[in-house]
Amino acid sequence: MSQTAAPETLSFQAEVGRLLDIVAHSLYSDRRVFLRELISNASDACDRRRYEALTRPELAPADAEYRVELTLDAKARTLTIGDNGIGMNRADLVENLGTIARSGTAAFVKSLTGDTKKDMPLIGQFGVGFYSAFMVADRVTVETRKVGEEQAWRWSSDGKGEFTLEAIERTSIGTSVILQVREDAGEFLDPENLRAIVRQYSDHVAIPIRLGGEKSETLNRASALWTRPRNEITAEQHKEFYHHVAHAFDEPWLTLHWRAEGKIEYTGLLYIPSARTLDLFHPDRKHGVKLYVRRVFITDDEKDLLPGYLRFLRGVVDSEDLPLNISREMLQNNPVLTLIRNGVISRVLGELEKKAKDAAEDYAKFWENFGTVLKEGLYEDPPNRDKLFGLVRFASTHGPGLHGLADYVGRMKEGQEAIYYIAGEEQASLATSPHLEGYRKRGVEVLLLNDPVDEFWTAQVGAYQGKKFKSVTRGGADLSKIPPPEGAKEKTAEAEADTAPLIALLRLTLQDAVKDVRVSQRLTDSPVCLVADENDLDIHLERMLRLHKQIEKESKRILEINAEHPLIRSLVTAVGKGSDSDRLNDAAFLLLDQARLLEGEPIPDPAAFARRMTSVLGRSFAT
Repeated sequence: MSQTAAPETLSFQAEVGRLLDIVAHSLYSDRRVFLRELISNASDACDRRRYEALTRPELAPADAEYRVELTLDAKARTLTIGDNGIGMNRADLVENLGTIARSGTAAFVKSLTGDTKKDMPLIGQFGVGFYSAFMVADRVTVETRKVGEEQAWRWSSDGKGEFTLEAIERTSIGTSVILQVREDAGEFLDPENLRAIVRQYSDHVAIPIRLGGEKSETLNRASALWTRPRNEITAEQHKEFYHHVAHAFDEPWLTLHWRAEGKIEYTGLLYIPSARTLDLFHPDRKHGVKLYVRRVFITDDEKDLLPGYLRFLRGVVDSEDLPLNISREMLQNNPVLTLIRNGVISRVLGELEKKAKDAAEDYAKFWENFGTVLKEGLYEDPPNRDKLFGLVRFASTHGPGLHGLADYVGRMKEGQEAIYYIAGEEQASLATSPHLEGYRKRGVEVLLLNDPVDEFWTAQVGAYQGKKFKSVTRGGADLSKIPPPEGAKEKTAEAEADTAPLIALLRLTLQDAVKDVRVSQRLTDSPVCLVADENDLDIHLERMLRLHKQIEKESKRILEINAEHPLIRSLVTAVGKGSDSDRLNDAAFLLLDQARLLEGEPIPDPAAFARRMTSVLGRSFAT
């Protein structure tokens, strides 16, 4: 038996309070979206109750009909959005309406500037769902009772920092959201206006949306959009369904609607967003595609439905072959679901291939948003690797813009046997790295990889069209097979030969700090650089692993010297003359620290570095 008690006052999570403050100050130019958001929530609640009732029929409504009902009270100035969905208990209310459980919240809040105009696009991308009610309401009250539970609850707030919770009596299962409509929002108490809003924004909702009163009327077509013929669905209807299913505020970049027939039958209605979702890199790696069986919602959290590298997709997949009462546990390793998964992957990659070929500039926008995620498929999905190879794009030393691997291979120089790349954090700093000097001299293109995932797929994949991926910061730069441009000056054998005494001194002096010292083929302008040995971890990858505490010990690197650089020539001369050993020792460590700085590595002993620098400068300017 349900109970009642005195209201309990709680505070909103800080992020919610900030959101509400912006929402209350007219976030959206069209406030009508609040109704779309509340109807979407009500529809989702009905979907979840319907799913629970598949295995527990006693949880279904007595009349077996799920619905959303709008009720107006002009005198009281209230608009109620009610549903007979799954309902909420106290814990649900606190989590769903008092906090933002959605991943990406912290990053989102940090990105807010406090300037409403600047923050509008950001919050529009994030979506405020239930909180959009405060655009038109002075107070919002939620009365709800969860299916299978006796106790009902009331949540109430004016959106100004706190909310109250109390146990109440309620006979019906589901939720009623009661809006105390603001004085400047009277149009939302007009039945005709509500009819127009529902028809524009929520006609696609697959359960009846009714306007209560003396003569209750259904305002929407109440048929699943994906079941309608493609040529009967307008771009506007697709946009609104995308907003509904994705709880998003941007427009879809690409719409995919198809029906698979034959061995298995299913319908897919999927959207690729035009803006990056804020939870894209959350560790949960959840996708945004709902699975239905014959128009009945099953789950929106089935990991076997889509691979992680397509988690940016939003929409629905509706199967005709899965059993209607299938449990989420039974979906794991289900052969029908595997066939659907493979079909969806093939369709999505095929459509992306068309875009990449026919609309390169438009595809570049997609790549900017989701390319980092798509690259995960290169090591996660070997069967589709060749298709993904055709879709990946990179910055490179060839010139501005994005470049495909096929284009790179087509531009490879005579004698070039590998696809060269350099990995790091900032594209601009990569483009000026001393490691590129020898490659630039010979006109060899180098890919500039600045996503963390690049270190993993290059190591896993190994090669493309028989050409190995090779980091220019690892191993020797064997450029001898690639002829330099006509007229370019090559390193002289004499310059390399007479560095032997200097290299011997550097090896002895730096033996505890470096793995080896050798003459460089990759340097043309800089005096020194650090490289990883062929069998060691790439420098950038090791740095990332150390940052995330995956490894503790730092590997020793190889110090390469440019035998023709004026500084190195001066040191060769100094060694030949038997100069003061302390001066040479200082020079050796300064060269190493310079190489570290160029790699973005910290200097292990700043005090010693400063002392050596002071000593060298002092001697240089001594009279």
